[in-house]
Amino acid sequence: MQNSARYLIFFQYIGTKYSGAVRVSPHQLGKKGVQDHLEDAVRKLKPINPVSLTVSSRTDTGVHALSNSAHFDLQRKNDKPPFPANVLVEALNFHLRTEQIRHLDVEAMREGAALLVGVHDFSSFRAVNSDLPWKNPVKTLDVASIQPGGSFSQAHFHREIPFWELTFTSRSFLYKQVRRMVGALVAVGQGRLSVPQLKEILELRDSLAYPQGLAAPARGLFLTRVDYREEDLQLSEQKPEE
Repeated sequence: MQNSARYLIFFQYIGTKYSGAVRVSPHQLGKKGVQDHLEDAVRKLKPINPVSLTVSSRTDTGVHALSNSAHFDLQRKNDKPPFPANVLVEALNFHLRTEQIRHLDVEAMREGAALLVGVHDFSSFRAVNSDLPWKNPVKTLDVASIQPGGSFSQAHFHREIPFWELTFTSRSFLYKQVRRMVGALVAVGQGRLSVPQLKEILELRDSLAYPQGLAAPARGLFLTRVDYREEDLQLSEQKPEE
């Protein structure tokens, strides 16, 4: 084809909202495939040839991808030269940004995190349906930090997206305590919850005081390490009794 160019693209996605990687039937209701959205984005460039992507790797419904790829051909009208890579990248990313990225007030989040550090009754941050209601809700939170972070994928895929790591250190946590603390601090950063409101929730010491639906999802939670005191790791030299 005259003035036609073949493009190879790499893309990543959270598969929760998609039926999978490839195109679905136009008669199928519900979730569309990632390919459907990519092809819609390419059509915005108004090529004169039909748009059809060849996706390298199929993924099932709900499966995520750190890096998938696809190729397709584009032909421009009026003998125009092929699209440069930056134009194509901008068109694809602009179309796929269905949700605006909210900028977090990190300083407000850090102010809220400072309220949680120390010895507190964290009953408000325990799940309502906890199967361990007898467990002591008084915990010592040694660290609650919010620092710039990164993702597991290659840097060029998310160069315009800021990542933040929330780190909590304690000898033990209540059921869903960390998810509730994260959710509350993110709400503070988004302006949906104020620092005084967070303080009030903590001081009420009641799991029903925690706003419904605010807890962070489990998929972003990682156990990073388990620490031991050096003396606890030393082999005992005491001989067994005869």
